[in-house]
Amino acid sequence: MSGTFVGMPAFPEAAREALADSQLRHNLAHATGTIRAKRAKVVAEVEDWEELRLVGAAVKERALLDLETQLVRLEETLTANGATVHWARDATEANAIVASIAKAHEAQEVVKVKSMVTQEIGLNEALAEEGIAAWETDLAELIVQLGDDLPSHILVPAIHRNRAEIREIFRSKMGAAGRPAPADLTDEPAVLAAAAREHLREKFLRAKVGVSGANFAIAETGTLVVVESEGNGRMCLTLPEVLVSVVGIEKVVSRWEDLGPMLRLLPRSSTGERMNPYTSTWSGVTPGDGPQEVHVVLLDNGRTRALADEVGRQALRCIRCSACLNVCPVYERTGGHAYGSVYPGPIGAILNPLLKGVGHDDQIDSLPYASSLCGACFEVCPVRIDIPSVLVDQRAQVVDAHRGGVPKPEAAAMKGAAYVLGRSRRLSALERFTGLGMRFARRFGPAAWIGARDLPDAPAESFRAWWLRTNGGRNDGGRKGDGTDD
Repeated sequence: MSGTFVGMPAFPEAAREALADSQLRHNLAHATGTIRAKRAKVVAEVEDWEELRLVGAAVKERALLDLETQLVRLEETLTANGATVHWARDATEANAIVASIAKAHEAQEVVKVKSMVTQEIGLNEALAEEGIAAWETDLAELIVQLGDDLPSHILVPAIHRNRAEIREIFRSKMGAAGRPAPADLTDEPAVLAAAAREHLREKFLRAKVGVSGANFAIAETGTLVVVESEGNGRMCLTLPEVLVSVVGIEKVVSRWEDLGPMLRLLPRSSTGERMNPYTSTWSGVTPGDGPQEVHVVLLDNGRTRALADEVGRQALRCIRCSACLNVCPVYERTGGHAYGSVYPGPIGAILNPLLKGVGHDDQIDSLPYASSLCGACFEVCPVRIDIPSVLVDQRAQVVDAHRGGVPKPEAAAMKGAAYVLGRSRRLSALERFTGLGMRFARRFGPAAWIGARDLPDAPAESFRAWWLRTNGGRNDGGRKGDGTDD
């Protein structure tokens, strides 16, 4: 597994189903609108915000352009700090490493910090196959897990659920996974949070192994960083005897001082806060304090493929803030499930094809088209990823990947149009059949296209005929002509 949901249809089909769900659209509009407003308020407080975006982009770009050196340095400093570093080429290798560590400690369960990369590799499912239960401790991730659901947002995985739905999930599912919800559970946010806290507390205190990702990995000091809002991450990072951190290789930054601008950009862009309530940093093992065995799994899983793409590599700057999702008119109307991936929205529309490649899966090939190219995503991206430009480049890659063989209807239509428009005589000859063509299209054209568009009646006279009639039969430059020169 590598980030896409097995069996999901291509984006147009999935989006059509999502658009028919009025409750989903209401939930999304309310949630994204609230987050947008909070972000705009705290960003407006920073006078040098645009300069800060440039600094953030430069920090990530500098590390990516020297990635091999920085990763070797990170391994050295982590090892010097007492951590064990593992390298994983893909999801299968990463999952096997985590499972082997858990088995070595006879752990039947692990507690997890919210982590996109572990969702990307399908770690929970892989551990379940080995008889190991992986418990999500982030509130939204817990809701998704208990509801046997799929995440639909990078920051707020349960954004598609409202309070009443969450109450029902807790009431009906918590008991089977541990401490049940109180009998008098209501849908008040504070009450729901308290129920989750009681449910998770016994898991925190019992677990031998914790699993995390990392927002940043500092090569200079061998330090990993996790930012969060609830404190569950702090519990997972400090209470278990063993900590395993799965980290995408693009998370590395060069120097400790590079962390400063990132910690100003990330919370404002994600939760609309000036700083994260919990910022945890750890550097290997500290005797008598926290986990006494620390493992770091450095994961590729398509990232070097993305790095080789001169246009698309900028997507590896992403700090998973989700600001692009919250401003995207497509995401707001379709939700995250329509993208068929743990990375939804504009960033998912470019990141999934970059990690997996195009030309072999219709669902992935559909993602670069899941955009209106309005540019709002670039305007809010804290590290200035030009998502619209990458989308256009990937659309070209999708088209190129399907050249040869039997052309798709769209490709055949474009080739036909190119042939006709390539010679004025051909165009002139076919113009007389415009009316017939319009009538044929109304009756036999693709329903998905014709049903949403009005085809006008063909004019009684073509532009070419009008020009010749009103200009006395003269074409450009005052030369007498019949308008059929090639």
